[in-house]
Amino acid sequence: MNGFNRLVMLIIALLLLVVPVLLLLVGLGVISSQLANTYTGYQSAASSIGSFSLSGLPNTARIIAGVVSALVALIALILIFREVTPGRRPAKQVTLNRESGKETKITAKGVRSLAAGAAREAGGASPRVSLASRKKAYKVNCRINVPESSSYTGVAERARDKIRQVLDNQSVPVREVEVTVEGADSGSES
Repeated sequence: MNGFNRLVMLIIALLLLVVPVLLLLVGLGVISSQLANTYTGYQSAASSIGSFSLSGLPNTARIIAGVVSALVALIALILIFREVTPGRRPAKQVTLNRESGKETKITAKGVRSLAAGAAREAGGASPRVSLASRKKAYKVNCRINVPESSSYTGVAERARDKIRQVLDNQSVPVREVEVTVEGADSGSES
């Protein structure tokens, strides 16, 4: 998603968050309609919501208004966090072979499994693989533990090379492979 689309989504999400909250605050009497008019500049809208009071409604209507407002605010927060969170989400799948009748695709889960298997084969234990994608090529980040008797840098280099080799053999587009050693393996996993 390009920058303009992200900006539009953020504006929509903020409006979905601010408008119901403002209406609830004015309806509950926390903010006066004159104060809302000062900041919004909409006299007719401020006066109409100023005459509206949630306390005059039956209990079920107040509960429904609160639930609907909470759901709209929750949707807005989800949209905001989806757009603002750092990092790139990996592509769900990548097409490896585009020939007609021979199309081959691999999912992000499949790429993670291949990378984890390659890291184990190189001597790493408990591999945890995360992916990011840009322009249909993966950045692979693998965190491993290393047996205490092994060289941390040696195992990390072998794991990096093995992951790249396995993914290249499967024609998976890889931009970068990063292997991080988190600590010594206690020997509970092989």
